[in-house]
Amino acid sequence: MKYFLKSHLLFLSALGLIAVSAVGILLYSTPQGLGLSDDSIAYIAGARSILAGYGYREAWLASNQPVTHFPPGFSTALALTGISGLDPLRGTRFINAILFGANAFLLGIIGARMTKSRVAGAALALLFAVNASLFYAHAVAMSEPLYIFFSLAAFLTFSEYFNSPKNIWLIVTGILVSFAYLTRYAGLALLATFIVALILLQDSWKKKLTSVLMFVFGAAPFMLGWSIRNKLVADNATNRTLIWHPLTDENISTGIYNFSEFLIPVETWRRALAGVPNLIALTLSAIALTLLVWVVTKGLRKFFKPSTPQPEILSFANGLYIFGYFASIVSSMLLFDASTKFKLRILSPIYVALLILLVYFGHWLWQRRAMIWKSLVVVFALLVFSLSTYDSSIVVEKLHKGGQGYASFVWYDSEAMAYLRKLPKDIRVYTNQPGPVYLYADRPSHVLPDLVDPVTNLPREGYAEGVSALQGDVSSGNAVLALFKFGSESEDVQSIYLQLSQGLYLAHQSHGDKIYTTFP
Repeated sequence: MKYFLKSHLLFLSALGLIAVSAVGILLYSTPQGLGLSDDSIAYIAGARSILAGYGYREAWLASNQPVTHFPPGFSTALALTGISGLDPLRGTRFINAILFGANAFLLGIIGARMTKSRVAGAALALLFAVNASLFYAHAVAMSEPLYIFFSLAAFLTFSEYFNSPKNIWLIVTGILVSFAYLTRYAGLALLATFIVALILLQDSWKKKLTSVLMFVFGAAPFMLGWSIRNKLVADNATNRTLIWHPLTDENISTGIYNFSEFLIPVETWRRALAGVPNLIALTLSAIALTLLVWVVTKGLRKFFKPSTPQPEILSFANGLYIFGYFASIVSSMLLFDASTKFKLRILSPIYVALLILLVYFGHWLWQRRAMIWKSLVVVFALLVFSLSTYDSSIVVEKLHKGGQGYASFVWYDSEAMAYLRKLPKDIRVYTNQPGPVYLYADRPSHVLPDLVDPVTNLPREGYAEGVSALQGDVSSGNAVLALFKFGSESEDVQSIYLQLSQGLYLAHQSHGDKIYTTFP
């Protein structure tokens, strides 16, 4: 008993050290704050709106409408840090750093429970902490780290239900899934994963239906509550419209590239392998097919023969989740939001599940009696750890040098931003960059009229009227038109900018940024 307690304490101490180190490295890497994108600023502005007592609103836009496109979880977490007096813009750095450590810790627990090996658990936590792709996903002010946290916690409580089948664990799992959904709408994939897993793994139809009902009982109140709120304040549930828009070749190429970055940590190797036609795509297809056969075989065997031993819950659920999550994001791209791309932030939950399964299969090989398999596991683990550490060190060095995205000095030291800051507060701003203008010019702005809605990928009505209204507002002296990175956009976009600025006075120009006003 004493030995067990001592080894358990040593394991938790090791996980704690990995978690604290992960937090420290992320803080070291982001001295100027986390990387910022348009979505980041939306979360930050939403948090500030909550803190100000106005509710969850589009504070970065002059319209200031209730937010429905982004669920409130991450902004609410930022608002909670703001209670202490810390602005959400700064608070996001500490939240994501803590989440990076917490996610590493949870993965260590998952790995140990899944394999019954504390060494495997520590290895999983360490592989997560040194993975450059997942490190970068936490170094940007986005909702994925919080989503991953709730997902991992839900997997743990779900596995606990099968260890000690009490309905309270299903209810808690449902609540955690609803929190994940309130952080990212992709949480619906978690909901579907656990429902399918319960149907496949329970022995009788009575247990299947009862357990699903208990799980949904935990998840439904928060999810329905948010949908009802959106319907009441904005007459839509999630600001999505059902319209078909096929995947583009560019989007597919982006996804393959990002997967290759995760699988092949060394850039020179990745470029060499990418030069072989379809090699990476075929490799990804082989991995997916292998996992699919494994999940289907395990699930259907238990479904049709309930007397079959239960598959290991955590590995099986994560394998099922990979396909559920991927199906959900592809469905979103095809039917609801053409602007969603296979970027790192979107794919990061799949990366986490793949790491879990990598350690599971590595431990399975370790248990083979032949020494060659154990030697192979050790060599492969050391290789992955070494290459991942090397890749992460490059990312850390790059991030430490300066802010990423809109956190760069290029934006907050912009001469155009300085010009906008000097304008009277009653002057309206029309711009192609409402997020940075909100952050660095301290004013909400108006978006530009455009020909195509990026969400539906369909022509937007009223373009000509919008152009006329904008030019009239600027010509009257009540507004300005601020166009950033004018020369770096595509020809189609620049042609729109030329139409918008036609007949207006170019009052400021610096580094490709242009600000138009009425004639002096």
